Order: sequence, then C-alpha cells, then structure tokens
Amino acid sequence: MDTTMGMLDSCKPCNNDVGCPPQNGTASIQSHPAPAMASSDATLGSHLARRLVQIGVSDVFSVPGDFNLTLLDHLIAEPGLNNVGCCNELNAGYAADGYARSRGVGACVVTFTVGGLSVINAIAGAYSENLPVICIVGGPNSNDFGTNRILHHTIGLPDFSQELQCFKPVTCFQAVVNNLEDAHELIDTAISTALRESKPVYISISCNLSGIPHPTFSREPIPFALSPRLSNKMGLEAAVEATAALLNKAVKPVMVGGPKLRVAKACDAFVELADASGYAMTAQDVSTMIRCGQKTIIFLINNGGYTIEVEIHDGPYNVIKNWNYTGLVDAIHNGQGKCWTTKVHCEEELIEAIETATGEKKDCFCFIEVIVHKDDTSKELLEWGSRVSAANSRPPNPQ
Repeated sequence: MDTTMGMLDSCKPCNNDVGCPPQNGTASIQSHPAPAMASSDATLGSHLARRLVQIGVSDVFSVPGDFNLTLLDHLIAEPGLNNVGCCNELNAGYAADGYARSRGVGACVVTFTVGGLSVINAIAGAYSENLPVICIVGGPNSNDFGTNRILHHTIGLPDFSQELQCFKPVTCFQAVVNNLEDAHELIDTAISTALRESKPVYISISCNLSGIPHPTFSREPIPFALSPRLSNKMGLEAAVEATAALLNKAVKPVMVGGPKLRVAKACDAFVELADASGYAMTAQDVSTMIRCGQKTIIFLINNGGYTIEVEIHDGPYNVIKNWNYTGLVDAIHNGQGKCWTTKVHCEEELIEAIETATGEKKDCFCFIEVIVHKDDTSKELLEWGSRVSAANSRPPNPQ
C-alpha cells in the first residue's frame, strides 16, 4: 500500500498518515510533482521550505534572531508555509510539539545558542513523547567555523559546538549545515529520520547560506519514503490476552496511555477502550493565539498552589501568589481580536460557561478559569503522594 502525503489546507491531516508510516506497505511523503526551480530561486532556504510543506507542515513557529533572519525570509516566501511568530523560543517549541500531536510533524525556527538553549526543554519533551519536531537553528556564518573567534549569542568560547552537544541527547539526528555541497543530503536525512523514528531532529544552518542557490536544490526533489513498521502478530495477541485478563479481574482499573500509542497509531483504539481522554496546555502565547484568530477553549484549574507536591512533601514553597488569570488574559487581549473570559466557582457556573463558549462565543478565543479548593484531590492521589514520599526518603544503602 502506498500512501501519498502532500500539502495540507486545514488544521486536520488529509489522511491519518501525515508524518507517520501506515501499518503495512511503504509511505511516500511528497507533494504533486513540481517543475525544476529556476537557479535564482533554488536556494537552500527555499529547498528547506518546500521540504517542510511536502511532509505536511504548513505552519512554522519562529522567534527571530541575528542568525536566522535571512532563513526566515526564504521560509515565508514559500506560498504553502505560514510563519507564526511566537513570544519566545520555549513557546515556539511547545507550539511545534502541539502541532506535531495534531498534524503528525511540526517545525520551529530559532537563532543560535541564545535561542537554541531556550527551546531545548520543549524539544526534550517532544523527544520523550515520541514527536517528530524539526528544530531549525540559524547558525554562525560558515566562515567563522574554525577561526577561533568569539561570537555574540554564544557562551563566550571559540568552539561553536556547545549547542550541538546539548541537543544530541534529545534528538535522533543532528545536521550542522555550513557547506552547500552536502546541505541537501543533510536536510533530507534529518527530516526523513525524524519521520522514521518519530523523534525530534536538530538542523543548524549557517546564516550566510540560506539565500545561496546550488544545483542540488534546482532538481525535482526525490520523494521521502518510509519503510513500514512491522508488528509481531503472536506477541501482539499474547499482549492483548494478558491485558484483557488484568482488566477483567480488576475492581477499579486505571488505564494510563503513553507516547508509544501515537507512534503505533493506536490512540483512537485506546480512547475507545478507556472511554475517556484528556489534554493539557501551557500559556503566555495566548497573545499569538488571539492574533492568529484561534477559536480555542482553555480551562485553567486554579487551586492556588502545587497540590500534587503538597501530597508528597508539604512546605511553604508549595504556596504560590495567586494571580487574576482572567484579568491577565484580558490585558493580553487588549480589545484586539475576539476573546471571552470568565471565572467560575461551582458546577452550575461551569456548565453555563461551557454552553456560552460552545454557543454564543463559539467564534471567540475562550478562557475559563475554574476555582477549586487547594485540597480538592482524589484518594488515589493522596495514596500516590504517600508512596512517592516514602520512595524519595529511603536512606542510602550501606557502603
């Protein structure tokens, strides 16, 4: 079975295989055949932009910096690619993470070191969650490598490899592009590895190379092809039988789904089995969401502190200064764009707020702050906190 994946026009993939191989056969990730590029347009930056579009990325999340400005020029010149400017690099990384969850693959663009080290926590999270995120960094001028110079936006050493070394443990492939001759191969290898391994990759591109044409960029790109993931039928059957046996004898079963479900394309089956699902999100780039006209509903559960930490080990550090979160979102909104906020204190108010958000205010970005008591938690969480506390406080083993 061959599956073709091209440019996407909505927030949903055109099929279930964007950035992921099907269960059987080979997946070809390509757009409709395009004529060879004119030499003046066949630049490194335009090649990267086309490759991102061909794997299903139509939005790239970025923060500008000295070393990536020319690259951003070439990315936004691609008709099929929309640039979403973020408030900071960490937010850009988390946005790419969320995009990869929804679309199968995501991408972010930051500047060298000061940007790369800011985005790395999001990339590490994507690595642990098995998400193919293409992390693109605008790097130093190719002439500066090996010159023993100290550059700005670095940690003050003439060796420029610190950022690369930091990314190695949290990416499955690293490409440092400071030579046009192997740029095509490095970029394509990085992207295909991200899709095959379902992990983030790191691509650093020297700031002076993005706008330079090269013959390798003028050819019609060879479609990406991924080998299928094969399942051990006997092992799968044994696992299903063991799982069913555990569930059938459990009095109060709790099912926890891990990131491997996404790679195996088993999320829907898991939700159907568990008959429940959930999703979490971070903030600050609310301003970006409002500016881009997102019609998202965000629930903020406000319990005034770190309840989960309290159940492990209580102390004054678990109490935080409570903010007026709805007021903060109103300030970010500042009367520009469609935004609606409310604060609820009981179940009746919550039901009414949901009805408003899905009805009268369905065309708005909606923010609902839910006030709960600081000790409003489950018996299971109390028991879990006790077990974690006991595990953390175990004395050292005798030497």
